[in-house]
Amino acid sequence: MHSSHDHAHVHSTEAFQSINLSFIVAVVANLAFTIFEAVYAHVANSVSLLGDAGHNLSDVLGLLLAWGAAYLATKKSSQLFSYGYRRTTILATIINSIVLVLAAGYIAAESLQRFFAPSTVAEVAIMIVASVGIVVNAGTALLFSKGSHHDLNLRGAFLHLAYDAVISAGVVVGAILIYLTGWLWVDPLIGLMIVFVIIGGTWKLLRDSINLILDAVPQNINRQQVQSHLLAIDGVSQVHDLHIWALSTHENCLTAHLVMPENTLWDSESGYVDIGKSLAEKFQIHHVTLQIEKDLECATQDCD
Repeated sequence: MHSSHDHAHVHSTEAFQSINLSFIVAVVANLAFTIFEAVYAHVANSVSLLGDAGHNLSDVLGLLLAWGAAYLATKKSSQLFSYGYRRTTILATIINSIVLVLAAGYIAAESLQRFFAPSTVAEVAIMIVASVGIVVNAGTALLFSKGSHHDLNLRGAFLHLAYDAVISAGVVVGAILIYLTGWLWVDPLIGLMIVFVIIGGTWKLLRDSINLILDAVPQNINRQQVQSHLLAIDGVSQVHDLHIWALSTHENCLTAHLVMPENTLWDSESGYVDIGKSLAEKFQIHHVTLQIEKDLECATQDCD
């Protein structure tokens, strides 16, 4: 049996230190703006602004999740937690999803009430506050622009912030439309549209995180393709007991038995290293444990 654990983790201590300031600035800026926007949503009597504040809250939670994942990946394993603390990122994702669903429910209730009982809104205040949101979200998104090209965790933070800048722009357009036409139903309509955006993204987040906590094969990995890749290795006649699961929101594990009747070049230290590298490059599988079997016993029985 051989275990490949020389991984050069995506989030080393040095890498975390280099992005730590970006997370601090982004979290503080977005949290301060979320509070500011929520207060002015009540002052301006706007559910679209309240909806945008709810989505900005998701930015803060998402940033904290990404920040926590980057930090936990630097922590070493212990006698009790042999895999370290990376799996807590999946639990954080589930909590994040539940909070967002509750926030979306509140915004939806407020929006529906406004449809049946329209009330005036402070259009100019909405324009100004949402415009500040565009600047805050776009500006903090740029902090993660460079790292997003090679780090999936940072890419998630970048896309979340950039996407919210677009939503803030939609709120500005809605306020302008109300200002020009006096159509008060536009405000709750935009509020409901933001709810659908939050629910749409949150449903996938919740579904994927529950799958991960149940050790399902990660969404971005095709188990059949991985099995075919292992079968294509010179000397491998059969693959069984293949298991793929998530160690965290950005690290994946694999264990498998390879039947190799003949002693080939692959049954060596360099062969294991090459297999581990190919799985990391093609399938984003970072922790690989393989067991080599010399006989064909499994060929006549169902080893799975």
